[in-house]
Amino acid sequence: MSNKMWGGRFVAGPDAVMEAINASIDFDRRFWAQDIAGSRAHAAMLVRQGILSEQDGKEIARGLDTIASEIEAGGFTFSKSLEDIHMNVEARLSELIGPAAGRLHTARSRNDQVATDFRLYVRDAVDRLDAAIAALQTALANKALEHHDVVMPGFTHLQAAQPVTFGHHLLAYVEMTARDRGRLQDARRRLNESPLGAAALAGTSFPIDREQTAAALGFDRPMANSLDAVSDRDFVLETLSALSILAVHMSRFAEEIVIWSSAQFGFVRLSDAWTTGSSIMPQKRNPDAAELVRAKTGRIFGATIGLMTVMKGLPLAYSKDMQEDKEPFFDALDAAELVVAAMTGMVSDMQPNRERMAAAAGAGYSTATDLADWLVRALNMPFREAHHVTGRIVAVASENSRDLDALTLEEFQAVDQRITAEVFEVLGVDNSVRSRTSYGGTAPANVKARAKTWIERLRS
Repeated sequence: MSNKMWGGRFVAGPDAVMEAINASIDFDRRFWAQDIAGSRAHAAMLVRQGILSEQDGKEIARGLDTIASEIEAGGFTFSKSLEDIHMNVEARLSELIGPAAGRLHTARSRNDQVATDFRLYVRDAVDRLDAAIAALQTALANKALEHHDVVMPGFTHLQAAQPVTFGHHLLAYVEMTARDRGRLQDARRRLNESPLGAAALAGTSFPIDREQTAAALGFDRPMANSLDAVSDRDFVLETLSALSILAVHMSRFAEEIVIWSSAQFGFVRLSDAWTTGSSIMPQKRNPDAAELVRAKTGRIFGATIGLMTVMKGLPLAYSKDMQEDKEPFFDALDAAELVVAAMTGMVSDMQPNRERMAAAAGAGYSTATDLADWLVRALNMPFREAHHVTGRIVAVASENSRDLDALTLEEFQAVDQRITAEVFEVLGVDNSVRSRTSYGGTAPANVKARAKTWIERLRS
């Protein structure tokens, strides 16, 4: 039996395999709310333009309301033989209101319909994810304020470099996620144009009002080219790209949590809520939530590359290849939302080990740069000479297995007799971090002020 939605040209139904590969209802049913919203706006415009009678418009609106209630209540039957969410809604509408349902599709195509649904869906997803990232930022800023003066080692090459504060480290991720939110908001601004009314690819001869449907659906304007309207998926690619960069940031932080919570580091502790045990080793406390955050990055990257590969060879306008745009996006979005929620939970939960962090911060001669800076300031040495003198002093300390602040003044002066007792004022990790008062520096006063600024900004 031919498909009643497009069967006039066909005398036989599709092969079972064709039906399986062609149908999208198993995943595009997610669009049901957006599809019904688009149909409501389209029907109202058709009535206003005199293309559809008021009575038909009322019947369509009533039927769409019924379908929305059925789907919300879980009582709607989705049919794979009807291919997609558009045909499923239209078929049910026909059962409910009869011939008037067939008039709803006047002056539109499934091509502009799905493009409209997808833009509405991505817009909603971006808004939802933006709120979730803001919650993560709030958790980070609150934790940074609470621990603005907790000293820890700052690393380069994963080697202890200079002391920083735990709060300063956390605020770095607040700044990163602010850029993530900015990229998503930029993508949202660009996607907020309406494809509805572009029809299959060339527009329509009916006197439609695309400005009206765009406004009704919250779009800024209708898209200006009908070919572009139905064939563009830049908005999905751009959103996926932003999700990929967000995933990079989450994965980097997750990696640090894995390292920090190890017995060898012991910088932070996660509670039972965010760790798991072992089936054979009773002592284990595994940071599985962080590890899975790290792993889900691959799914998001895969979705981005996958859709780029689908789109790269498609001529204008619509091709059925573009049906493969939805599943990877849904998967990436679900992963991103779960990752952000997990990171928010871990940030709120984790507690730093102040003593362990402070001890590690002083290891590896991490205040050597402070010594070099002091030689420049106090003795007017060129920095390269100060760097050389400091290196010789570090060698002395290393040979004697002592920290820099444990050396005697005589040992300092044996390297350079101009060094005075004032040098001890800059040695030690607490002195080091307090001295980093430049804008964006790790000084506790800076961190406290910046955390409060972020908390206020996020609150407002």
